[in-house]
Amino acid sequence: MAKLAVVTGGNTGIGRHLALSFAKAGYAVAVGYKADEDAARTLTAEIEAAGGRALGLACDVGQSAEVAAFFEAVERWHGEAPDVLVNNAGIQTWSSLLDLAEEDWDRVIATNLKGTFLNTQAAARRMIAHGKGGSIVNIGSGCNKLAFPRLVDYTASKGGIEQLTKVSATELGPHGIRVNCVAPGAILNERTLQEAPDYAASWGRITPLRRAGTAEDIAGPVLFFASEAAAFVTGQTLWVDGGVFTQANWPQDA
Repeated sequence: MAKLAVVTGGNTGIGRHLALSFAKAGYAVAVGYKADEDAARTLTAEIEAAGGRALGLACDVGQSAEVAAFFEAVERWHGEAPDVLVNNAGIQTWSSLLDLAEEDWDRVIATNLKGTFLNTQAAARRMIAHGKGGSIVNIGSGCNKLAFPRLVDYTASKGGIEQLTKVSATELGPHGIRVNCVAPGAILNERTLQEAPDYAASWGRITPLRRAGTAEDIAGPVLFFASEAAAFVTGQTLWVDGGVFTQANWPQDA
């Protein structure tokens, strides 16, 4: 039986590419999504047309009842617990600290941080119940370690994911479950292009590798953490950012 990878927020953006990458690597793939059912159907059809197995199910990652129902349905479909969980679902709002609305704070924290907690808990319980180890990969951000202005709630959620990764790795390690984090830098996709038409050029100028990242740049590290090549790696964050958040602010040109 093929191994099973679960990708939250997997029908669009980086998540969609991760789902396709796991399918190409021979995994059965279960994709969770909150909106855009058509995109999920298109994705699963593409995977199945290429000879893979895929399931798309609606799930609000911040609601425990929906998360429980999602994993129950996935287990019925596959017959086994997940081998890999990728906590990819995430949203952000743009606002200063003093202007941020409480409902926006609640919505971002519920999706990004609480969603990562609920899905990690649900997947790990099933991995343990089936007597198997597994790999959980959380998608973080440069916000894991640096303050991003006007992204108050998003930065708080990603900083929380950094620590949740570490404590999850510590507690789940004895069960053979590894938990790691991939923290992207500036990634060119549909959402970031909407933020700034010159996104690639503006970030490329200040990134040591002199370009913005792509979804393909994220897939490799995620697949590494999921694989046996990372069998002795847990509790780690891998910065996939072209070096942009490694360099110090410097008053002179490099």
